[in-house]
Amino acid sequence: MFPVAKETALWLAPLFGIAFGWLLERARVLDYDVIVNQLRLRDFTVVKVMLTAIVVGGIGVFVLVQMGEARWHLRDANMGGVVLGGLLFGVGMAIYGFCPGTGFAAAATGRTHALVGVLGMIAGAIAYAYAFEGLRGTVLAWWNAGPVTLADVTGLPAWMVYAALAALALGVFALIERREGRGGAV
Repeated sequence: MFPVAKETALWLAPLFGIAFGWLLERARVLDYDVIVNQLRLRDFTVVKVMLTAIVVGGIGVFVLVQMGEARWHLRDANMGGVVLGGLLFGVGMAIYGFCPGTGFAAAATGRTHALVGVLGMIAGAIAYAYAFEGLRGTVLAWWNAGPVTLADVTGLPAWMVYAALAALALGVFALIERREGRGGAV
């Protein structure tokens, strides 16, 4: 339905990347203080941007799958790895002040302190690649739920999961806006 030639896709990818970086900059999530203040529960810009991305991306992929333009490629839900990785991610984000996407985008805008973190992320990815075989039988085997989705876990139809996610996001937005309107943290 939306055929895109390989050559066209090669040109579209950098354009989408530039648009994504521009949107991150416009949302102010490349600002170290915005991210640190999110962790301090003082500025919820990051939560708003992430919830918007999750809902729009999730619904977009769902629609593409329903139209036959995409397919699900599910990976095992290695919950032990998710918990350990989430802890490492959180500590790294608290120290670095950026998540991977905002770190790369901030480095691309010339923020040299972000470049240091990008080099750390690259080193971490290389270390993970070399450690993968050892992790496969340990951390990645802990609490492995297999290739499942929220629809599988809840028993709800996928459209209902996305509708609930969108409703939850709207509720969180309303709560944040109400609290920020009063000048307080959520």
